[in-house]
Amino acid sequence: MITPAHPPIAITGIGLVTPAGIGREATWERVCSGIPTAARDPALTGLPVDLACRVPDFEPARHLPGVTVRHLDRYSQFALLAAREAVADAGLDPATWDGDRTAVVIGSAAGGVATLEHQHSRLLELGPALVSPLTMPMFLPNMAAGYLAIDLNAHGPVVHTSTACASGATAIAAAADLLRTGACDVVVSGGADAMITPLCAAAFHRLGALSRRTDDPASASRPFDADRDGFVLAEGAGVLVLEREADARRRAAAPYALLVGHGASSDAHHLVRPDRSGAGITRALLTALADADVRSEEVDHVNAHGTGTPLNDITEARVLARVLGQRGAVTSTKGVTGHLMGAAGAVEAALTALTLSHQLIPPTANLHRLQPGIAVDIVARHARSTRLRFAVSTSLGFGGHNAALVLRAA
Repeated sequence: MITPAHPPIAITGIGLVTPAGIGREATWERVCSGIPTAARDPALTGLPVDLACRVPDFEPARHLPGVTVRHLDRYSQFALLAAREAVADAGLDPATWDGDRTAVVIGSAAGGVATLEHQHSRLLELGPALVSPLTMPMFLPNMAAGYLAIDLNAHGPVVHTSTACASGATAIAAAADLLRTGACDVVVSGGADAMITPLCAAAFHRLGALSRRTDDPASASRPFDADRDGFVLAEGAGVLVLEREADARRRAAAPYALLVGHGASSDAHHLVRPDRSGAGITRALLTALADADVRSEEVDHVNAHGTGTPLNDITEARVLARVLGQRGAVTSTKGVTGHLMGAAGAVEAALTALTLSHQLIPPTANLHRLQPGIAVDIVARHARSTRLRFAVSTSLGFGGHNAALVLRAA
């Protein structure tokens, strides 16, 4: 085997704000329990689909002391809370680290879309004089990364990525490249979105993307199940602290896992439908494995994109079977969390790192009858304790974006 030309990247800090809980431990415990979070959402009352997975008990003023929270859209609030947890978890202090060598890369599919919807309503109802002067700094998708840089004293590269639902994974891959090239020594990277809004819910419903199981919300998000009918809209953030492994070891930090490869591709096929051949996903996965210098038969686990939509799940499962065979035990944590949009890839990368750290694979919630034609080992009903060395996290997005991350147990 050829030795990779780049050093492994250590994941030394994890911060999570998800429908499964506020904080890394709360999210991990709920995801491993396999208990779904979907429920009827009062903010969506009157819409054809009023299901969502909300972050529970989130109080911005309490959770973000010292921050003027009214100046931040909800997605930025999530990102900031997750980033603070990740940095503290890594044992780093923004007051003392070298800010010039610290970067921020955050992905988001929509940025502050709730702010935009609200301020557009004010424009129509009250006139331009009552539109908030903070509209643009709250709405612009890059602003979460900008706020994090200010809060964390990060003066290195600050980047926003947007590849729809692959945005968080794309951000982590970009962060790894910054470390590989020596552009910085620490990167705070992940994804955030808060798209549980009437406009987003109505638009996704019109596309036919959302589950319509309003009579039984808890069972609505059902990846790989024969009776799946769409995803459940969710919100939240996942943020990782990434360092070169040698730097992390030098300061006696204990990584959760190592990021050893990544790959990306485009279907170049359709704006919202995946290419049924799976050629694009296959390219991203094979590129990531080659980048990591890992053989397909060495992959022990896959945290799949697994949205619960009819087209995604069968296409992705066929790719995994073709590339990995029965070797990798597959799960989709969206059965519990719903679909966090641009944050999904980052949250799922964090959960993959935790899976390797705990040597425990969370179950795919609501999987009662496997879709015929799916020939991979799907973990269902209960978390599975097993020996794990290499794992893959896959992310797909509207526009044909595909991303894959390869992690190794530390």
